[in-house]
Amino acid sequence: MTTKALHMPAAIHIRGSDRPRVGACLAELWGRREVLYFLAWRDLTVRYRQTVFGVAWAVLQPTLMMVVFTVFFGRLAQVPSDGVPYPLFAFAGLLPWQLFSQSITASASSLVANERLVTKLYFPRLAIPVAPILTALVDFVLAFVLLLLAMAHYRIAPTWGILAVPFLVALTLAAALAAGVGLAALNVEFRDVRHALPFLVQLWMFATPIAYPASLVPSRWRLLYGLNPLSGVVEGFRWALVGGTPPGPMLVVSTATVAVVAWASLAYFVRVERGLADRI
Repeated sequence: MTTKALHMPAAIHIRGSDRPRVGACLAELWGRREVLYFLAWRDLTVRYRQTVFGVAWAVLQPTLMMVVFTVFFGRLAQVPSDGVPYPLFAFAGLLPWQLFSQSITASASSLVANERLVTKLYFPRLAIPVAPILTALVDFVLAFVLLLLAMAHYRIAPTWGILAVPFLVALTLAAALAAGVGLAALNVEFRDVRHALPFLVQLWMFATPIAYPASLVPSRWRLLYGLNPLSGVVEGFRWALVGGTPPGPMLVVSTATVAVVAWASLAYFVRVERGLADRI
């Protein structure tokens, strides 16, 4: 009886790199976007469950902050508002800031909060930190309607600049994505992030022209000031709706900063994604 030898190749060579790429990760997320919608809807329903005011909190938060800013900065400190009624000036700055701050706060803790989903099921992990950003967008829309009503009260009609609002909202979401996704991945590795984040958000708010106009910053520092991506966003949003100083080159710098940081943040998330289930 004879036996036949089985000849197997000594090695299998696979061309190309098996390292995940940002483009492939985004394409996978888009292909499974129903997961993203489900997570966003879940976050939205959980946020206001068993609350007295429900979704009214989306309007109450920026309104109460506007009142505080108006009393302390507008009345007592006499901070200039570029010729715009200070309540409108503050409210227009608070809306994009609220969208950004709510997004990164929820996004940064999302992976740890969804530990069971990460360890038990396979789906694009990027959907978890992105979903809170979509949830915050719903709150923004509700508060935006209130801003339009306030503009009508002060008899300030929108100008052609309102056409820039979709771009500015998209830029705010991109900035939130850039910060939130990177912080979410860092929070898995270093749990100090959740303790440092509230302090970071507070500092970031005062480094952004919300209670004061960017015109108070010396002109030679404006471009450097634009490295804070929310500086150009807030000034642009305010100019597009209620008037004031156009953001100019500062918005260009902020846009470039968002693009660079967003790509770096996504690249870092993609690099550590495979080990999330083990580290979390």
